[in-house]
Amino acid sequence: MIRRLLHSPRRAAMALAAIVPIGAIGIWGLMDQQRSLPVSAPAPLAPPTAPMQVYHLGHSLVGAEVPHMLQQFAGAGHSYNMQRGSGTSLRAHWDETEEILDFEQVNAAPIWRAPRAAIASGDYDAVILTEMVELRDAIRYFDGAKFLHLWAELTRNSNAETRLYLYETWHRLDDPAGWLTRIDRDLDALWLGQLMAKDARAGADHPIYLIPGGQVLGAVVRAAEAGQLAGVTHREQLFARNEDGSLDQIHLSPLGAYVIAMAHYAVLYHRSPEGLPHQVTLSDGTPFAAFNSAEAAAETQALIWQVVTRIPHTGLSPAAPAGAQPTKVAS
Repeated sequence: MIRRLLHSPRRAAMALAAIVPIGAIGIWGLMDQQRSLPVSAPAPLAPPTAPMQVYHLGHSLVGAEVPHMLQQFAGAGHSYNMQRGSGTSLRAHWDETEEILDFEQVNAAPIWRAPRAAIASGDYDAVILTEMVELRDAIRYFDGAKFLHLWAELTRNSNAETRLYLYETWHRLDDPAGWLTRIDRDLDALWLGQLMAKDARAGADHPIYLIPGGQVLGAVVRAAEAGQLAGVTHREQLFARNEDGSLDQIHLSPLGAYVIAMAHYAVLYHRSPEGLPHQVTLSDGTPFAAFNSAEAAAETQALIWQVVTRIPHTGLSPAAPAGAQPTKVAS
């Protein structure tokens, strides 16, 4: 019997659970923990030497403003295409027969480009993927890990030089477990654990890196609500308002988009957002002042740099330069 069990780890675990009290060994908790272990951090990337052409694939937590502000931060030469929907999974983007909610309202050429053809062209320096939330549902019911891997493989097979990123987002402010609790817990257990595990095993030579949007947003909220940031005092400032004036529980305000766009800039270009303009334009051309002054913006910008440089999955070297500088054009 022991020999048969050794050839079937799952059968062995079930047999062990039958004869040993759960409280004594915690076998099921151990198995769940092993399934959720975060992937190891890949080797740091070299900073890019030229403006980047980027493809964003996702949903409303990408939105119109984050890529638009990122382009302003990066400067001349940076360009992007995208496809998004409302609550859209990576599976729905992959399966062209699936309906994408609000597709016509949020996708228009020339910014929109069909994702499979776009990525297969090999035109992009970076492809940024994100999965729908609730992330647990995306993994369990929408095969999130499988489709993240399929998109990554399409990218790798199309251009060996294209950098791959997973954009970590967040759940609703009114999540029963607590918004900050979910941000703290989900990074290792879900984003770097269950969602990325399949691809990490198969694509170790061309890994997916992380844009830690949820971690950045959580750090800004904690600092703001502790009175440590000029111009930001509470989390509601980072989130949009519905037409009736009530708080949108998940979508970003222009200030929230500004914060997340700076996180994208820092990770993609290996540069601190310190010194980036505090006044930008929105995607509809409206001027927007994120802060009253460059000095006020600098505190939030410095905090974002601290967050992205202490997470090794971003691909940033610990010795990455501080201070926003013009991106060099390759000769």
